[in-house]
Amino acid sequence: MRSGVWFRALPRIDRVLIDLTIKVARCVRSSILAKSILSITGKLEALLESKLAHAIRDIGFPLACKLSLLAQKWGNEGAQKWAKDAGFAQYLAIMKLNGHPCHG
Repeated sequence: MRSGVWFRALPRIDRVLIDLTIKVARCVRSSILAKSILSITGKLEALLESKLAHAIRDIGFPLACKLSLLAQKWGNEGAQKWAKDAGFAQYLAIMKLNGHPCHG
């Protein structure tokens, strides 16, 4: 709510569904209601994700995988770890966001 996503990005029907579920139900027994709530929370999660976290996931890790495979083909055995290195993925994502030429 502090970031404004609740009112700005969610339709009124989604907000009402969550509010009523919180007020009326102790636990959700309906699978249809549970799926609806999961869908809404998924929307909120995606909207609240920072631009950098999104870039790391969508740019950094795929690029790290490509560079890791390339380095392994060249004989660098330690490059296998690069594909899962969050720091390396963050570095690559920031470089790409800042417009620096990167491979990929």
